[in-house]
Amino acid sequence: MHPTTLPRHELAGLHVEVVESRNADLVGIAGDVVDETMQTLVVAGASGSKQVPKAAATFRFRLGGGEAQCASERASGRGPRAERVIVDGERLVARPARRTETTTPNKWR
Repeated sequence: MHPTTLPRHELAGLHVEVVESRNADLVGIAGDVVDETMQTLVVAGASGSKQVPKAAATFRFRLGGGEAQCASERASGRGPRAERVIVDGERLVARPARRTETTTPNKWR
């Protein structure tokens, strides 16, 4: 998965944080995406699961690093670094299956 193609991929399982929102109560919600609908992401964090409207927020996703690293890489500081990608929630508003097909141009469709 590449940062420029993130909106085209499945989001379930990625770590996410709400960095901006029209609703101040949503800012700071962080955890793993456990479910996705056309209009929302369900984020499971330390305080339980929260349903976050996509259109009302800007998200920061973490790609790579984290749990994908083995223990020795984490301890030594070597290995893949987690990359953070900021995505405007408006780009994610669509049924997940349709969004993965149509977000970016593809010469095969």
